[in-house]
Formats: sequence, C-alpha cells, structure tokens
Amino acid sequence: MSLKDPNPVNARAKKRVAIVIANPAVSTTTGWPVGFWWSELTHPYHVFTEKGCEVEVFSPDGGRCEADGMSDPNDASGYSKTDLISQGFIHTPELKALVENTKKVADLDVARFDAIVIAGGQAPMFTFEKATALHAKFVEFHQAGKVAAALCHGVAILAYARLPNGEYLAKGKTVTGFANVEEDFADNAVWSYGMLPRDQHVMPWRIEDKLKEIGANYVQAGLWRGFAIRDGNLVTGQQNFSGEETARLVVAALGE
Repeated sequence: MSLKDPNPVNARAKKRVAIVIANPAVSTTTGWPVGFWWSELTHPYHVFTEKGCEVEVFSPDGGRCEADGMSDPNDASGYSKTDLISQGFIHTPELKALVENTKKVADLDVARFDAIVIAGGQAPMFTFEKATALHAKFVEFHQAGKVAAALCHGVAILAYARLPNGEYLAKGKTVTGFANVEEDFADNAVWSYGMLPRDQHVMPWRIEDKLKEIGANYVQAGLWRGFAIRDGNLVTGQQNFSGEETARLVVAALGE
C-alpha cells in the first residue's frame, strides 16, 4: 500500500510510540488470572527501539501489570521458552520496570506520539469494554492521521472504537486478529487436559466473528502463522507470533 497516508509528524524527528498493555484481571469464563502477553510487548519494543523510536508503556488503569503465565519464557509449561527477546526484556531491570509502573492511558498526550500499539493477551477480552479512555485515544490517533495499531486479542479494541459519526472505525477496513482456528485450538487444548468442560470456551467472544459482524474485511494467514496487515494508518496483527510483523508495518507507516 502507499506510504503517503496523512501523518502530521516531522519526518526527520525521532518517532515516539505508545504501547498499551492490559491491566490484570480475572477471566469470567475460566476463573483464571489473565493479563497481557509478553511477546506482544517485547517484540514490538525491540523493533521500535532498534529503529531509534522512543517508546513509552501505558495501560488503561496505569500501575503494575502482570503477564499471562504461558507467555513467560520461564513458565513451567515451557510454552514460550524459546522467546529470547522476552527473556532479555524480563531480565533487564530498567525494561521490566516499564511493566511494573505503567502510565495511565487517560494521561496519554496524543500530540506527543506518532503511533499507538495495543498489545494483546487474554485480559483485553475481559477489560477493554470498560476502557473508554482507550477507545477514545485509539480513535483520536486514527483521526489525526497517526498510526493506530492493535495485535492479537488487543484487536478487541476494534469492537468498541467508534468514529465521531457513530460508525465503527474498522467498518470497511481490511484487518486481522486472533483467528477462530486459533480459538478452536486453545479450546481443544484446555478440554484435552480436562481444564474446562467441553461446553465452556476460553474466551467470552471471538475477534474474527466480531470484526466480520461490524463490517470489517477480516483476513488471516492460518494457524499460528506470523501475519499483520495495514489498511491506511490502521495496522493489525493476527496473534502472539505476529509482534515483529506488526511493528515493522508500523515502522513503514512512520516512514522509518
């Protein structure tokens, strides 16, 4: 796509990116503690800082945030043990501190930033509905011609982000997000281990279904494949393996 989208920033100035992670919550479907996903913060952070961007970390409520356990490369499950980028982030005190004291989204000054990136994890599916300041900031970025991006279950923001005319921001846009085939995989995994009864799902609703319902053109690349797509100044990434792809599209949109 063309990189000539309106973006009212000085091309020679250092770009500033706000990454938003979810606050801790408890799943209403499983009763488990839920949070953000490490790689969806750390991989974009790595790409942005390598390109010389300045990054600040926010959350809807501010303060200390907690990651989903399986996203931690040190978790007993071993699910993310090969995620060396997250491992390095977690063991760098000044970086880990960014998660322990996040800034509040309501205090995010859109004029100071060139892009917003909303990371996923399980918590957004349970907390973003009430995160009205986040809805407003995301739309404000998009309306200002700045880059508005969301990744994995962070794409839940598009279920609530509406333009001033009341239309969904994502209506008519080509987007991606956590796919139904991936939700099916997650459900089958917990069912096979007896962690949930087979009539109970991990998530209360599904990103793919909702995006189609609101009139977006939803696309995906297949089960657990890294994938992101840009439509104008809206960037979306499919799931937790798509952090780098998402960040690189944001970087391209910023002209870096």
